[in-house]
Amino acid sequence: MKDPILIEEIIKLVLALLFGAIIGAEREYKSKAAGFRTVILITVGSTLFTIVSNFMGADGRVASNIVTGIGFLGAGAIFREGVNVKGLTTATTIWISAAIGMAIGIGKYDFALAALIIVMLVLLSFTWIQKKIERTNKVETYRITIDDNKTTNKDALKDIFISCDLVAKCTKQMKDHNTQTFIYSVQGPAKNHSNLIKILFNTEFIASFES
Repeated sequence: MKDPILIEEIIKLVLALLFGAIIGAEREYKSKAAGFRTVILITVGSTLFTIVSNFMGADGRVASNIVTGIGFLGAGAIFREGVNVKGLTTATTIWISAAIGMAIGIGKYDFALAALIIVMLVLLSFTWIQKKIERTNKVETYRITIDDNKTTNKDALKDIFISCDLVAKCTKQMKDHNTQTFIYSVQGPAKNHSNLIKILFNTEFIASFES
């Protein structure tokens, strides 16, 4: 006779694999750092640790260590690209995948399913809301270097933002010989950002820029 407890724990692992595969497929489709196999292993691993914790009677100590370990994994998914920070959504997806795995591990299947539905709703269905927001109000960081430190050039740079109907705030300023570098936080519609980039490319006194 098969052990019913063993069967239930195996079902938990299979369910964790399935839930992790659903989330991981969306991440893999968007070519994110934590893709299909990674998210599956995170979900299954969290479930397994929770099952072991139940057998050990660890009173949540193992579960708290799972959260700590997942925090390190999530931090590894965050990186800087130019002047912007990337990977925050991937890091939080790793975190919530582990939480779903832990819910499965303690047998809260309905709770885990509800969390899965919410996660997929955010990752898939809410994308159009984000794009709509960005069309009307998008915040970008620009690193702009001008050829010299003439006041006229700095004023001309401000005029460029105004002409594109963008609100720009200088957050950092650096000087190096005959150049000055400015870090700007720029806010406005996405199409205005596109116009700004075209103008920056064609402005002679701008030595370089990145966004």
